[in-house]
Amino acid sequence: MERRTFIKITSASSAGMVAASAFGINLELNHSEETIENLVIGSGYGGAVAALRLTQAGKKVVMLEMGLDWEKENGKYKPFSDLITPKNNSTWLKKSSQAPMMNIAMFNKKFTGVLDRMDFENIKVYAGRGVGGGSLVNGGMAVQPKKEYFQEMFPELNVDEFWNTYFPLAQKELEVNEISNDYYNESPYYKFARVGESEAHHAGFKTIRVPNVYSFDYMKKEEAGEVPKSALAKEVIYGNNHGKQSLEKTYLKKALKTGLLRIQDLHRVDYFKQTEKGYTVFVDIIDTEGLVVAKKTINCKKLFLNAGSLGTTKLLLTAMHKGKMTNFDKTVGGNWGNNGNVMTGRNMVNTLFNRVEDEATEENHSTGTGSKQSTIPVSGIDNWNDEKHSFFAEISPLPMGMEVYTALYLVINKVPVPGSISYDPAIGDIKINWEKKNFKHTVDNAKYFIKKMNKANGGTPAGLLWGKGYGPDICYHPLGGAVIGKTTDLFGRVKGYENLYITDGALVPASIGVNPFLTITAIAEYCMEEILKKDF
Repeated sequence: MERRTFIKITSASSAGMVAASAFGINLELNHSEETIENLVIGSGYGGAVAALRLTQAGKKVVMLEMGLDWEKENGKYKPFSDLITPKNNSTWLKKSSQAPMMNIAMFNKKFTGVLDRMDFENIKVYAGRGVGGGSLVNGGMAVQPKKEYFQEMFPELNVDEFWNTYFPLAQKELEVNEISNDYYNESPYYKFARVGESEAHHAGFKTIRVPNVYSFDYMKKEEAGEVPKSALAKEVIYGNNHGKQSLEKTYLKKALKTGLLRIQDLHRVDYFKQTEKGYTVFVDIIDTEGLVVAKKTINCKKLFLNAGSLGTTKLLLTAMHKGKMTNFDKTVGGNWGNNGNVMTGRNMVNTLFNRVEDEATEENHSTGTGSKQSTIPVSGIDNWNDEKHSFFAEISPLPMGMEVYTALYLVINKVPVPGSISYDPAIGDIKINWEKKNFKHTVDNAKYFIKKMNKANGGTPAGLLWGKGYGPDICYHPLGGAVIGKTTDLFGRVKGYENLYITDGALVPASIGVNPFLTITAIAEYCMEEILKKDF
């Protein structure tokens, strides 16, 4: 070959590699392989329970998490952002924040931030990204569902066993606590909740006080100026830097202390397939900009799918198409729902012209809903026993740092017509089949609720928050897709395959009527007790 020709070829090759690099294409990815006994995919509630109970039984466990381990390298990628001034660590691989409203933050580059929003036709699904999963970004409301509704959703489970054993166990391990009446009634940070309760009672609704995994002892110290603020500093959906007992401080902390759990972050599972000795899982290792930097193959004997409702269902459907696993029950992808979520609110609340009476003092509340607001909700409106308009409404904070005379609610409903999740080979991804018939009743209930509240108390629908005053396309609580007793047996064993398990929100059919993580944790505890007893 002539020297001139060689230089031309070398230059072209180098230019091609530079161009590939510029487009995020790594031409020489490293590939590794390992063989283990027990693999848990996902570090949310179901995965955390599985990891703790397996390690306590003396089993070695590897856990894969798509997001960051936020505690590694002494919290290098923290602190988490507040609601008002989010940084790029707030948002999963997008150049702007993706909150349900008021998205004004723009970022120079994408980052594997803590809150993800997955957009589908008619619905936007939120998820936590990082070790701890959804526990990192939720409001911490540890609500036990109505006993009758739990029985309706899980007719084959022993409801008394859950009430006597598994819910108390979940509450203990999650470190659930309740706000004291004195602190609730005295703190200016809960004026929004007190006004909300008074208005609900005036409109004829019943309210309940709700436990939480945020430490109210810590919150009292926040207000006293004794510790760094978190809930009182507008931190919640982008992570709490202090105060909240998320999973890395409870279940996962205990599991790591056994020395038998190894967590691998930034590991995104592509798909898995069955082998003679168990399962082979194909993994992309990504960097903090979401680029694939290496490939890994993991062979395991027992596989626990706990990637959340969407993630777990996607793994099952992808295994069908790419892994040629065709023995799954036909119910895979079915019975999916958003827990009946709909966001709504009211403006012009408790103004000079429509003051709200404080029932405790029989005097009017001072005007407004409070310029200071804790991000941790503790009150709910319980209208579940109304046959025509059955719902539970979380009295939510809106901590803007100034008085906005606004009430915010997350309304949770039944889902009598569930949707479904399917795999589209053309795009290599899932689709959510979610139409007006699946959510129309949630909007009807929200309209009924807001109309009744405004009639009794004054105010207007929250057109400032959403164009029509309602956000029916918001999903904080994705549930179903691999329902217990249908896709799995009654203990989370996937039908059609041995040593394949699910213990997360995919097991819960469409709706549970309240914030679901306490129920998911209790079901995971119930499943793992049986799996360890019979399968090991």
